[in-house]
Amino acid sequence: MRVLLGVSGGIACYKVAGLVSQLVKANHEVRVVMTPAATQFVGPVTFEAMSQHPVMLDIFDTGLGGHHLSPVEHIDWAKWAQIAVAAPLTACTLGKMANGIADNALTTVWLALPPAVPQILCPAMNTQMWENAAVQRNVAWLAAQPQVTLVGPIFKRLADGDVGIGGLAEVPEIVTAIAGTGVTGE
Repeated sequence: MRVLLGVSGGIACYKVAGLVSQLVKANHEVRVVMTPAATQFVGPVTFEAMSQHPVMLDIFDTGLGGHHLSPVEHIDWAKWAQIAVAAPLTACTLGKMANGIADNALTTVWLALPPAVPQILCPAMNTQMWENAAVQRNVAWLAAQPQVTLVGPIFKRLADGDVGIGGLAEVPEIVTAIAGTGVTGE
């Protein structure tokens, strides 16, 4: 299966390296697209080494890791995906997805996804952010889309020390959701 993994900038980024590892071990092909903020938590080299593919950071970068991107690479990546997973999905990126805002590589690729591509969205943020009315409005709209499955967030001790809902779902739960889409490799 071809898995497009969108990584946005939250502390839970470190867990996503384990997700890539599990998917590759299960013989899935993984491509990673990151927001600029995500690179502050985990470097793209980590995901490149684990996935054996270049990481997309900027749709206008013509020399990413020695790989030259075409002006329509974001379209090519969207068409390539058999399933798209956003983990961790921050409030910012979630809001952009819900409102069709494409101002970075991740949201641009996401907006170009064909409607039939299943999307697994894995929100992770502080409890107060998760419970914010605007975030809940955006979540409700996204969850109503037939291709979207929400996984998490979970109740746990968060990075800021608070205990509440907002943690990234555990990797096995995300892997199970991916398997549950019924998508198989070519």
